[in-house]
Amino acid sequence: MATSEPQRGTAPGLTAFRAEARPVVDGTGEVVVEGEVDVATAPQLREALHQELDKGATRLRIDLGEVGFIDSAGLGVLIGAVGRLRERGGRLVLRHLQPAPRKVIDITGLQDVFELAD
Repeated sequence: MATSEPQRGTAPGLTAFRAEARPVVDGTGEVVVEGEVDVATAPQLREALHQELDKGATRLRIDLGEVGFIDSAGLGVLIGAVGRLRERGGRLVLRHLQPAPRKVIDITGLQDVFELAD
């Protein structure tokens, strides 16, 4: 199966951002994210998540293993996806969180909003 075209963005001096939506299988979609998730890249992440939701995903796995930073704009995109998934009885799973993004999620109290997995 072919994957959808990765969403890419690069700011000067930063690691390239990539959010690649994988095919939805049995209602489960997956998006692999690399780089920093911030105000500049959040729209690209939103687009990748919406691709999966528009394909009918009711469960969404987001692999953040290559994400070293996430700001409030990125968190807002993830919270928005949780809302859309809950409307259809689904859930969102954040996988392979690095220490810095995990700390942001813990500090903001969002560990109860997202399902976290290794």
